Amino acid sequence: MDRSQKQVKVLTVGNEKGLSLADGQERGHAFRLLKRVLAENGRDHIKGYAVAIVCLVMVALTTAFLAWIMRDVIDDIFVDRNPAMLLSLPLAVFVTFLIRGIATYFQGVILARIGNDVVARYQQRLFRHLTELSVDFFGENRSAQLAARINQNVTGVRDTLNLTVTSLARDLLTLLFLIGVMIWQDPVLSSIALLGGPPIAIMIAGLSRKLRKATRQSIDLNSRVVGSMQETAQGIQVVKAFTLEEPLRARTSLLVEAAEERANRIAVITERSGPIVEIIAGIAIAAVIAWSGYRAIEYGHSPGAMFAFITALLLAYDPARRLARLQVQMERALVNAQMIYEILDLKPRQPDAPDAPALHVSGGEIRFENVSFGYHPGEAVLKNISFTANAGRTTAIIGASGGGKSTLIALIERFYEPDLGNILIDGQNIAGVTKASLRQQVAYVPQQPTLFEGTIRENLRYGRMDATDAEIEAAARLAQAEEFILAQPLGYDTPVGENGMTLSGGQRQRLSIARALVRGAPVLLLDEATSALDTRSETLVQKALTEIMKEKTVLVVAHRLSTIVGADQILVVENGTIAESGSHADLVGRAGGLYARFHNLQASGQQVPEIDLAG
Repeated sequence: MDRSQKQVKVLTVGNEKGLSLADGQERGHAFRLLKRVLAENGRDHIKGYAVAIVCLVMVALTTAFLAWIMRDVIDDIFVDRNPAMLLSLPLAVFVTFLIRGIATYFQGVILARIGNDVVARYQQRLFRHLTELSVDFFGENRSAQLAARINQNVTGVRDTLNLTVTSLARDLLTLLFLIGVMIWQDPVLSSIALLGGPPIAIMIAGLSRKLRKATRQSIDLNSRVVGSMQETAQGIQVVKAFTLEEPLRARTSLLVEAAEERANRIAVITERSGPIVEIIAGIAIAAVIAWSGYRAIEYGHSPGAMFAFITALLLAYDPARRLARLQVQMERALVNAQMIYEILDLKPRQPDAPDAPALHVSGGEIRFENVSFGYHPGEAVLKNISFTANAGRTTAIIGASGGGKSTLIALIERFYEPDLGNILIDGQNIAGVTKASLRQQVAYVPQQPTLFEGTIRENLRYGRMDATDAEIEAAARLAQAEEFILAQPLGYDTPVGENGMTLSGGQRQRLSIARALVRGAPVLLLDEATSALDTRSETLVQKALTEIMKEKTVLVVAHRLSTIVGADQILVVENGTIAESGSHADLVGRAGGLYARFHNLQASGQQVPEIDLAG
């Protein structure tokens, strides 16, 4: 077995192991899941489903009527040669097909509209729920794969509802009506024809259990394929720069091959019922034809009754075949629906406390009291941190990479909750206030600027949705962004492209700063906000920020000392603790201190990596 085959095997076998428990759980919860889907959607669409069901019943009745009327067509027209029937019977057949066609059209349109509405509602519900989940959820789940999985799963609820309605109202009723016609015509032949039902049901039950596991594996693998393609498209510059085309093609090919293998397995399982159903149906129909032909020859039974029975039997084949495959199709739909509910049932790990009040900021003082935090148990990033960022003042944070600087910012935003200790703003513990009110009082500029689909103006307005055009343009001028904005083809109304890919890194960062200024919040958090700017832009932005900082409480993470020399307080973070604190003048004067050493290296013009600060 070569390396590629081994990796494909790991992909598929690993998924089987990871999903074995879910397989057992789904068997126990299939009925409850179906009940939940019906309860959540049935009431809202009860009128539409009622009309669709009436149409489906009409389809079932007209199908049975066509089988029943065949006896009169054969006996009255072809045997008795009754001319009076030449108009009435063909007209009855035409009207039956007309009713059937109209009913089929309306049920199809109604169910399609209901299905589309269900998909749209679940897409909105999923998006709303995802935005409520904590940041750590997205750290544990790759966004590209998550989006691909949701895209595949969201139709599961629609398919579950439509399969339930069409199978019960059309296929089951059609089959029952046709069986009624068959029994009315000939009970003995009916018993022969129905002998194939039990073995088919037993076979389908076994196939559905295998299909459940294969479907989950296929969905997971397909989501990884789409996720890989999406990530490659988003990082195409890195792919080209590092000539990663071949390695990424090889990796994606393995995923595609594994997904193909699962899809082939699903096809084998799904279609396995076909030959058996066809064989059993063929035996039943052949036996009926032989027996009815024997009685017609030996005992002179009416050919009309025999023809009507065979017509009913042949018409019953399609709904019977669909019902035989119903459990297989329902399993696939329920697996998709279950995977949607697995996301919807996730609870945010940082819910607001019951009856939590809103945060009221008067000055904006931020105080850390013995705060400890780690992203993983037993791996502390921050250790017993305590400091105060005075209201209306600037506090700068510097330190080695991985020392916990950005984590301090994340904790203030409540992206995560501290393991120990408290964080207070104006004396209010932020863990006890609503997250929405906290974040409304904070403007945030991340280390990696993020822009959304839309125009430059729309992206700046995300800072505060009720901001006027004048406020947006004023913020852009302060962030030294207006010059390049007006140089764009449509100015402020220029689309930014996917995540702002049509703009340079410095331009995206200036728009991110402008968006934070639009927010107008009393607390401003800058996580290396000028790291992507050239020297000229950094100088201009720093000058603008200096004016803005005078009226706000500012926490700024930086590694270039030139951007923080004017800070009221500087905190030097090392290994999750505050090693030094004070003003620039105080820290420079401490011979042998971390800050003083770093300052001397930068002042000498050396390019010092951030990690050397603790070296």
